[in-house]
Amino acid sequence: MVRDNLYEPFELVLKDILDECPRGPHVHSFFELVYIVSGTGKQSINEIKFNYLPNHLFLLTPGDSHYFEISKPTQFFFIRFNNNYIQSQNKQNEFVQQLEMILRNAANDPGCIIKNQSDKIVLKPMMEAVITEHQGNDLFHKELITSYIRTLLTIVARNISQYMPEKIVQHSDEKVVSILQYIQTNICNPDHLRIGHISKEFGISETYLSRYFKKHVNEGIQDYIINYKLGLIDNRLLHSNKRISEIADEFGFTDKSHLSRIFKKYRGVNPSDFKKGLTASVH
Repeated sequence: MVRDNLYEPFELVLKDILDECPRGPHVHSFFELVYIVSGTGKQSINEIKFNYLPNHLFLLTPGDSHYFEISKPTQFFFIRFNNNYIQSQNKQNEFVQQLEMILRNAANDPGCIIKNQSDKIVLKPMMEAVITEHQGNDLFHKELITSYIRTLLTIVARNISQYMPEKIVQHSDEKVVSILQYIQTNICNPDHLRIGHISKEFGISETYLSRYFKKHVNEGIQDYIINYKLGLIDNRLLHSNKRISEIADEFGFTDKSHLSRIFKKYRGVNPSDFKKGLTASVH
């Protein structure tokens, strides 16, 4: 699969209106915000598809596989940035780490990342301003673009954090943010999610880890892991065509029956019936 790299801290790209996507599935080594200027179609990220409309904003994280299925001629605006850009921001290092963690886990929640209604209203004029400055060469246009991008990333981070299970806030303890990032990164690797393994990874006792995690997240670590995993499985069932056996294998369950048993315990229905109910609710 083709892999794109970004050698500058960030870049802006406004595409001409396209009738079809010129590329098949590909991955990036950087973050990419995709703004839909006009047109409709489907965005596929990691084999999960969802409709796009004008003024939708998607975030692709490093390693995501994606492509577009264009229904009506579409114009895309891309904002690409890497870790160097994030680290260069004049913010406290702790907040920079939290911002990076939030961005890296954004792909776990499919669809347009702007969900706050007031932010949706702000998004269009802000993006129009960025595009105008990008196309022009007026005095201080580079400084204005940099300011707009910083503001946009803050809005993106707010929307993502508001809908993440842990409700991360700016002042979340640095260690618990690292633990959450570790869990989310290894969510498909059951061996790495054992309490003993996590405690060794962070150099703290199992007893203290459990107390510390519950104090800061308001949820037991095992409950958090299973709820976070089931949230991702919900998205797979709704947005992908993967078979239940494939989802079970992806998330480290022994087999389809193992996933169905755990899923029914927490959701009250088996995955097949859950998928039917979700599909019916969106039509």
